[in-house]
Amino acid sequence: MDKLRIASAQLNPTVGDISGNLEKARRARSLAAAEGADLIVFPELFILGYPPEDLVLKPAAVSACLEAIETFAKEDGIATLIGTPWREEGKLYNAVVLIDGGIEAVRFKHDLPNYAVFDEKRVFASGPVPQPVHWRGISLGLPICEDIWLETAPRALAAAGAEFFISINGSPWRRSIEAERNSAFLKWTDLGVPLVFVNEVGGQDELVFDGGSFAWDPDGSEILRLPAFEEAIGYSDWEKTADGWRGSSETKAPLLTGLEADWKAACLALGDYVNKNGFPGVVLGMSGGIDSAISAAMAADALGPDRVWAVMMPSKYTSGHSLEDAKACAEALGVKYDIIDVEPAIEAVGGILANTFKGREPDTTEENIQSRMRGVVLMALSNKFGPMVLSTGNKSEMAVGYATLYGDMNGGYNALKDIYKTEVYELARWRNQQSVSPGLAPAGEVIPERIITKAPSAELRADQTDQDSLPEYDVLDAILTGLVENEQGPRELASQGHDPALIARIENMLYRAEYKRRQAPPGVKIGRKNFGRDRRYPITNKFRSVK
Repeated sequence: MDKLRIASAQLNPTVGDISGNLEKARRARSLAAAEGADLIVFPELFILGYPPEDLVLKPAAVSACLEAIETFAKEDGIATLIGTPWREEGKLYNAVVLIDGGIEAVRFKHDLPNYAVFDEKRVFASGPVPQPVHWRGISLGLPICEDIWLETAPRALAAAGAEFFISINGSPWRRSIEAERNSAFLKWTDLGVPLVFVNEVGGQDELVFDGGSFAWDPDGSEILRLPAFEEAIGYSDWEKTADGWRGSSETKAPLLTGLEADWKAACLALGDYVNKNGFPGVVLGMSGGIDSAISAAMAADALGPDRVWAVMMPSKYTSGHSLEDAKACAEALGVKYDIIDVEPAIEAVGGILANTFKGREPDTTEENIQSRMRGVVLMALSNKFGPMVLSTGNKSEMAVGYATLYGDMNGGYNALKDIYKTEVYELARWRNQQSVSPGLAPAGEVIPERIITKAPSAELRADQTDQDSLPEYDVLDAILTGLVENEQGPRELASQGHDPALIARIENMLYRAEYKRRQAPPGVKIGRKNFGRDRRYPITNKFRSVK
C-alpha cells in the first residue's frame, strides 16, 4: 500500500458514557468512509472517556468497554484506531486497538504520566516499550500520548522499522500547551518519521481539551491542523515516495492563542460541565461587578442567553450604579434578569443573633451573613427551578481567602477559578472588542464600561473597596504568580522589587485559605498551576518560607 487517507476524529467523549461514545465512533467512521478514508483515528481512551480516574478501577466499566470494542470490531467499516482500557493477564492497561475486519492488534501505553494533573500510574500498568504494528504492508508506530512526549518510544519504534507514527491523545489544554508540545516532539524529528496526532476535545470537570490535532511531514512541517476547541474530522492524504511518506491536507485551521484561547477554553469547559451533567442552565448572582459580569458573559457564550439567569440581590449597601450596571449587562447579553431584595433576610438573621452578639462591634461576621443570605437565595432558586449555581470568584480571591464559605463560594462550577483578577479585566476588554461573537451571546460590548473602570468592591459595608484589605491587584497577582505558579520564595520575589512584609502577609493568607479552597466548586484549568488537581497542599500546615 503506497497511498493512504487518514481521518483524524477530534471528538468530544463523555466519561462513562460507553454506549454514547461508541455511537459517536460509529457515526464518525461512516462519515470517514464516505470521504474515502482508509483509516480513522480516535483519541486516547475514547470509548470510556479521558481521564476516567478511579472509574477505570471498576471491573464492570472495563468489561463494558471491552464488549463495546468487540462489537465495534465485528461491524462493517473502515480500519480504525481507538483508545480503550484493556485488561490482560490480571493487569489493566491504557491501550490503542487496531480494528480492520476484527481486532488486528493491541498496543499499550509505556510512559505513564504521574505529575501535575496526571496520576495514571495509580490506575494503569505500564506496557512494554512499544513495537510497530504491521498493517497492509505499512509498519505503524502507535505511541499513546505521553509516549511521544519522551524519546524512548519514538526512538525504539523507529529503530524497529516504524515508518509512520499515529498517536492518540488525551492532552489537556493550558496556555503553554503548544510551546510544550513543540518542544517535546521536536526532540525526535531527526528520526524522519511523519506524525499524525489526534487529540480529544471538550471539558471534563477541571480539565479542558483543545483538540489541536495535527499532522507532520517527516521533516516536522505541518500539513494538517484541526480547529481548536471544537469537534472536527480532518483528512490527510499520504503517498509513499523514494524519500518516505509525504502528506497533504486541505484542513489548516489557525492556531488559537492568547485571550481568545482563554475565552474559548473557559466557555467550552463550562458548557460541557453543565450539559454533560444534565443541568438546564445556570443561575448566578449579578452584583454589578466585573467578576459576575464576565461569568455571565461566559455562560451566555457557552450555553446561550436563554439558559442563563442573572439575579441581583441588593442590600442596604448596594449602590445605585451597581443596580444600573447589573441590569445593563444582563440586557446586553440578553439573559433573564431578576432582582430579589435580601435585606429582610439579613435583618432577620441579625435579629436572631442580636442577644448573642450584644456588646460586640460589627465586623466581617455581619458582612459574611450578607453573602450567605445571597447564597441561600441562589441555592433555593437552583433547587426549585433546576439551574446550576455558577460561582463567580476569581483566582486572586480564592488564593487569599477573599471569599465567603457558603456564601459567594456557593455553586456547582466556577469558570474564573484559575483566572487572576487582572486577567479578568483583560478578558472583559477583549470580549467587548469582538465584532463577531466568539460564542452564542451577542457580539460587541456586553460588559458596560463602568463595570470595568470602577473600583472593585464587595459592597458589604459602606464605602468599601477591595483595596481596603488587599493590595492593588496588579501587585497582588504578581506576588501570587510567583508563589503559586512558580513556587518562588520571598527572597526571589523581593529581588523583583516586592515589599518583603507584603510577601509574607500574602503567603500567610495563601496557606490559611487552603481549607476554603478544598470546599470550593471545581473550575477549569487555564494556567500553569490550578487550585485542585495541580496544587495539592495540606490544610493543616505550619510551614512558612524563610525570609
